[in-house]
Amino acid sequence: MNAVHIVTDSSCDLTEEQAAAAGVRVVPLNIRFGSEEFVDREQLSVGEFYAKMSSTGLLPETSAPSPGRFEAAFRDAAAAGATSVVCINLSSELSATMQSARTAANALTGEIDVRIIDSLSITGGLGTMVLTASELAASGADVDTIVATVEAMVPRTEIYGALDTLENLKKGGRIGSAKALLGSMLSVKPIIHIKDGAVEEAGKQRTRRRALEWLRDQLFNEPVVEQLSILHGEAADIEQFLDMIAERFPRENIRIGTIGAVIGTHGGPGVIGVCYLRG
Repeated sequence: MNAVHIVTDSSCDLTEEQAAAAGVRVVPLNIRFGSEEFVDREQLSVGEFYAKMSSTGLLPETSAPSPGRFEAAFRDAAAAGATSVVCINLSSELSATMQSARTAANALTGEIDVRIIDSLSITGGLGTMVLTASELAASGADVDTIVATVEAMVPRTEIYGALDTLENLKKGGRIGSAKALLGSMLSVKPIIHIKDGAVEEAGKQRTRRRALEWLRDQLFNEPVVEQLSILHGEAADIEQFLDMIAERFPRENIRIGTIGAVIGTHGGPGVIGVCYLRG
């Protein structure tokens, strides 16, 4: 039994099978379509999320878990024999999830040692940190070693995404509405970069093909790429993109997955994201 247990939130985009195999507890965010609200993964699967977004035409919204959800996860870890918990969450620049986790940890002061880490990341970047922490815990590493290792990964983690639409980001307020409107008018395909935990524009391309070529070139221009993961929002051209990078990054060396409802809410359908650690 591991002395250190790992907790994260559902923006990590690890599948239920991956999380279970790694012994990771995943605290879900909430997804809202109009007046309907769902608990991510528990009441709304990834497939159901994309189907609902497509069929209703509604742009969804997200909200952070309550501190009580984190407190329950921390207590479950303690009941299962954990002496410490490392909780790694999506960027505090993008969500109040970190605040909920910290509130829960403070409520348990003196009961169990809970360390909260701001990944300054999302989706595959966060998922990679969580899996690394889980592997260390399974190997018997102590909590200080796990925290130090993950914190060292934070500034090395890069995420770039090719969006197929700006509408979701525009509605979610993650970029300025003027930029979103301009992008829509010009029918450009924007590239975003998660920098210091926030969403920044990395470029605009006239066509989807050029956007994917931009992502490919970004990967190819990096001197060292470690722990590459590629996640997508049910993108029809994901196989095409994997073929484009196969000469340098064969798919058997990549963690490939689907972007879940939390990040899919803001990235929109068709987004393709590359997540990796710089050397």
